[in-house]
Amino acid sequence: MGLAERHQHIQLLHRLTSDAASGRGRVAVLHGTGPNGKTELLDHAIVRAEELGFQVLRAVGARPERALPLGIVAQLVHGATLPGHLRREADTWLEEAAVTVTADSVPGTATVRIFDRLCRVMLELAGRAPVLIAVDDVHHADTASLHCLLHLIRRIGPLPVCVVLTDDSSSSTELPLFRGELQRQPYVSRLAVEPLAPAGVRELVAERLGAARADALAADFHRLTGGNTLLLSSLVEDFTATGGIRPQGYGAAFAGHLERGDRVCLAVVRALAVLGPERTTAELAELAEVSEAEVGTALGTLSGSGLLADGHFRAPAARLAVLEALSRTERDRLHLAAARLLHQRGAPVPRVAAHLVETQSAPGDWAVQALREAAERALVTDQRGTAVACLELAYRCCSEETARTAVLARLLHAEWLDSPSRAARHLSGLGAAAASGRLDRSERVTLVHRLLWHGRGEEAARVLHRLRATARAPQPGQRTDLLDLEHWLAWNHPELAMENRPQATAGTAPFLGVPSRSGPLPHVTGVLSDALTRGRPDRVTDLAEQVLGDVPRARASEWGAETALTALTVLTAADRPTDTLAWCERLVAEDVHLLPVTTRAFLAAARAEAALRLGELGTALEQARLAFVLLPAKSWGTAVGLPLGSLLLAAARTGEFEEVSRQLTQSVPDAMLESRYGVTYLYARGHCRLATGHSHAALADFMASGERMRAWGLDVPGLPAWRTGAAEAWLRLGNTDQAKKLAYEQLGRPDAARPHTRGLALRMMAAASPVKRMPQLLTEALDLFEECGDQYEQARVLADLSRAQYEAGDSRRARMLFRRARHMARLCGAEPLCEELLSAPEELGGEPPARECGLGAGLTDAERRVAALAVRGYTNREIALKLYVTPSTVEQHLTRTYRKLGIKRRKDLPAGLGVETGASGSAA
Repeated sequence: MGLAERHQHIQLLHRLTSDAASGRGRVAVLHGTGPNGKTELLDHAIVRAEELGFQVLRAVGARPERALPLGIVAQLVHGATLPGHLRREADTWLEEAAVTVTADSVPGTATVRIFDRLCRVMLELAGRAPVLIAVDDVHHADTASLHCLLHLIRRIGPLPVCVVLTDDSSSSTELPLFRGELQRQPYVSRLAVEPLAPAGVRELVAERLGAARADALAADFHRLTGGNTLLLSSLVEDFTATGGIRPQGYGAAFAGHLERGDRVCLAVVRALAVLGPERTTAELAELAEVSEAEVGTALGTLSGSGLLADGHFRAPAARLAVLEALSRTERDRLHLAAARLLHQRGAPVPRVAAHLVETQSAPGDWAVQALREAAERALVTDQRGTAVACLELAYRCCSEETARTAVLARLLHAEWLDSPSRAARHLSGLGAAAASGRLDRSERVTLVHRLLWHGRGEEAARVLHRLRATARAPQPGQRTDLLDLEHWLAWNHPELAMENRPQATAGTAPFLGVPSRSGPLPHVTGVLSDALTRGRPDRVTDLAEQVLGDVPRARASEWGAETALTALTVLTAADRPTDTLAWCERLVAEDVHLLPVTTRAFLAAARAEAALRLGELGTALEQARLAFVLLPAKSWGTAVGLPLGSLLLAAARTGEFEEVSRQLTQSVPDAMLESRYGVTYLYARGHCRLATGHSHAALADFMASGERMRAWGLDVPGLPAWRTGAAEAWLRLGNTDQAKKLAYEQLGRPDAARPHTRGLALRMMAAASPVKRMPQLLTEALDLFEECGDQYEQARVLADLSRAQYEAGDSRRARMLFRRARHMARLCGAEPLCEELLSAPEELGGEPPARECGLGAGLTDAERRVAALAVRGYTNREIALKLYVTPSTVEQHLTRTYRKLGIKRRKDLPAGLGVETGASGSAA
């Protein structure tokens, strides 16, 4: 139907009312499928009739369950302004009809006499003024009213009476002969009313909003309304008011249409709103309590009227309007009935659980079990909010204590994934359950982790004591969940593991064989922690990378985040911070929003720590701040020392001293200082105090860190090299002997061969040594820092080496080293170090950079790109990866560069080459 045809219908109604006003009775029947705009046309007829001076009698058909005998006639009579005697007469006959006429009675002599008297009352009005009799939804009229209307229509031919009826073509009326009788009357006109076609929608929108907007909106408006004029008018008003769909506009119009529709249609639409788009016809029929054939008819009717699109809601607002129109009691009844029928039909548990959550009730074991299963599936599919909602309801409705405790344990985990601080409210209940024996071993193992995370060490110790007391002695070569927990404790909370610290069996590897993929996560975490505790992280790097490859699949596991963090710690401790950053970036790049917030925060903290090891201070600061954005300090618990330590160290090295001051004034959990995270925090705080001139306080922090590590037996890679920090503090205090002693001790440690740790110790040794020994020690330290890629430490060593060469009388080399130090300090954003270099003697900064004096003029583009990366501290392997060439090609370019510049090795490269660009291209 187009807009032009709709206008024709309006004009025809106007003409019929005009004919009636001149004394020629007329009848118009507006018919179509479902509620599709017939009422609007009826309203046009009423407005036109009132303009012509008609007296209007209006009635609305009621659904059969609400119908009263002669209900339509009673509405018409009581709605009219009747003279007193006519009203009394009408009331008399209606009272008699109430006794003798039933809603579906077949007219007899007495009934016909009543019809005749009532029609005479209405027709007598026509002698005073033209009359319009308007009946909406005549298909809902009771049988007696339909007979009376026919009785009236047969008599209006020579009278100024116009009758306008709206009829639903898809409904079977209670009087099959009603429509046929109307068609035999010569003054009856039938007007087919259908939804507007897309062109008609565009024309109507253009009338209301203008042609330009109509072109842009017509397609969407037709999709949302199906051409139903009432919905379309409401949508236009909504768009004019807010630019979108309003519940009180489009939604109310949709719900209003249904309330006046067929009972079956209403029941089916309500069932459709409750069941959602995944419903089947059989499910709709059972929930609506009608037959499948009736469902098909109802969906066809509603789709034909534009309310639905192929049996589905056209907009979410329509579904919400249907649900909001229901009372809370009826809505809950339907959702619970839906849950039952879906459960009985074997539907997927997420569908069943969604209805239970909507009603906030779980009547019976079947419902609780459905909620638990749905929660597990939701965790696997990253719908953690759904999982929490299901588990909360299951916990409230579960009556069996052991099962209720298991639900509580899963609820704690589901909440911990995104908010450890919120999950803490369940710890007391689980602690009580563990004490009474209602928590199984794996749940108690996890509970120990959660209690320690929140600094509840005494409660954790009690749970741990019972675990140890009930544990069976492992057979040789056998691992247990308790042994894995002990290994994790020995690395993270060594105070609790001191008495039961697991010992390695002589002659065996530090861990046993691992199952396919990475194996059970508590076991793998124990293996990695054991390697860290024994100072052998390099032996499990392959396992660590295997674990990180499994992170997307294990993200909902209770140990998923902890295992990932431990694996990243292994890579950093094994002097592979570049790999740590690469893994973090890969995991975040895949789909960061699928990862739980806690895991994302762990990744940010690990990236910050690794970036510090590479001297990428800006990245370290950014990631440490991100860690606190993802998880507030309260949610970090005792692990707060990890991101906080990185934040303090990065802020101090970049000159963000206001940030340092603000963070140091924040209180930290006392329990943190008894964990490995406390060691990290003390080391970072010590360097912050060194940077601000508080050397005694810094020394106290370094020594406190060292005392803990030695007492725990954790003086191993992966934890800060506290001796070098303490040596630097002693140097600031003028005690070179103590500084040298600590540097010697560090060099004598089993991990002294590790490049980063040895480089730190050599720098301190050089600072405490005579000038003539300094170049040798610092040169070795520089080689080590270049090997491990730490730009910040390279800048510090270059600055020290520059001063040493200057004091030794080699001014030319001192100037070259000074420029490299300044360039490296700027490159990594170390503002305090840059300021320190500005205070160097003028002789060190006199020579212009290489680019300005043309030292790189003879280099090819490829040689210049390789040299630029080499000056910035990248290894040959890293340069090859960046430039997509082989390491041997990089070596050849460097050899030719050395020859052209007249130097012998990498550290003699002019610092000015470091500003060369093009590092992303090919060096071939």
